[in-house]
Amino acid sequence: TNKFNYTLEPGTYEWRVRAENGSSETAYTKSTFFIHASAITDQKIQLQLPSNNTLTNQSSNIFTWLKLFGADKYNLQIDTNNFVDENKLFLNETLAEQEFTVNFERDKLYKWRVKAKNDAEESKWSNVQQITFDRTPPAIVVLASPSNNELSAKPVTLRWNATATAAKYQLYLYKTESRVPYGTKFPVTLTATSYSFTEGNSAEKIYWEVRAIDEAGNIGQYSELRNFVIQ
Repeated sequence: TNKFNYTLEPGTYEWRVRAENGSSETAYTKSTFFIHASAITDQKIQLQLPSNNTLTNQSSNIFTWLKLFGADKYNLQIDTNNFVDENKLFLNETLAEQEFTVNFERDKLYKWRVKAKNDAEESKWSNVQQITFDRTPPAIVVLASPSNNELSAKPVTLRWNATATAAKYQLYLYKTESRVPYGTKFPVTLTATSYSFTEGNSAEKIYWEVRAIDEAGNIGQYSELRNFVIQ
């Protein structure tokens, strides 16, 4: 990126930039600038965490923002309805610090903003950022082929149906019905809905099952446990 935003107190600053790649770097180019003390009314808070468009399945989340010179408290608002009614916000807190822990209970898209205050004035609202809380696991995976107890020639293509909210799948192969793993590489994580199995010996029975994982990291239940026999 060639743009960087940060909140600074009044003073004289020098900044410099250099370009880099894997084996070399340029000389620094530098410049100086001055920040004068001013009212907070025309300023905006810089939000830090959670970063914009965060997707999480963690109910506890820490919200942080940068200090604004001249402010002694901050108003944090979080809402699920675009701040249409400030009397019905999900959260509306006035704080002395630049950090607050919020616990989510319902799967929602939450938007948040902050403004700074002192006894005489207040800043503009920060830009609005959003965080999605999703703790709902994807649906159970439905296996497609081979069917249970099917005699299959190598390579055996294992297939399952796509699950609506899945971002990836975990495929488990076992030596026995009691789920002894079929080698150290299993489970294998895939974005596809099929896998070509090239191992195994003739007449060997192998068990398999699949589960889905969504973008938030929620893990679904295991599919049915099937087996196939190498031809």
